[in-house]
Amino acid sequence: MRILIIEDDLEAAGAMSHGLTEAGYQCVHAPDGEAGLTEAGKGKFDVMIVDRMMPKKNGVEVVETLRREGDQTPVLFLSALGEINDRVTGLRAGADDYLVKPYAFAELMARVDALSRRRETGAVATTLKVGELEMNLINRTVHRQGKEIDLQPREFQLLEFMMRHAGQSVTRTMLLEKVWEYHFDPQTNVIDVHISRLRSKIDKGFDRAMLQTVRGAGYRLDP
Repeated sequence: MRILIIEDDLEAAGAMSHGLTEAGYQCVHAPDGEAGLTEAGKGKFDVMIVDRMMPKKNGVEVVETLRREGDQTPVLFLSALGEINDRVTGLRAGADDYLVKPYAFAELMARVDALSRRRETGAVATTLKVGELEMNLINRTVHRQGKEIDLQPREFQLLEFMMRHAGQSVTRTMLLEKVWEYHFDPQTNVIDVHISRLRSKIDKGFDRAMLQTVRGAGYRLDP
């Protein structure tokens, strides 16, 4: 199994490559973004590990270029930038996972293994479709009956979660934990506000409302 490591920190790249090689992976290293794109074009890789901050081309630019050219190899971002907006930017660029530095090598290995399993089983989905709604996870676009729906990043995350659980009742607790990454109730109406905005965008002007309120339970996206 081949892994492309695009990392400008030579010491970190060497340690990563040594550990992955001992685990049975074949590693190729590129020291900057442009070299990474060159290596990616030379051969097939099972997973790419891409640093966020690099010379010549940063990690976001590298992944956006790969996706634009049709390369769907699973990508794990590594970055010292760990705020929610930073992670969202990386994932919106087309990355499949995001690991914040410093990290434990065991966690890196676990994430690489998970991405490689997805690759083997063909489970790296690029689109989600529920009824008349279609979401492109690469381009971060949403359409209903062919009409494009403009969503803010949080609205996109919320709809993605609802689409992955279509037909199921989704509780406020689930949304707080999985979409907002809160493990407590902030005692605000943040969910109600975003659900209302999302409903107005995906349902307004169409014959049937898809985003339903389930009394006493939460919400459901009805396909």
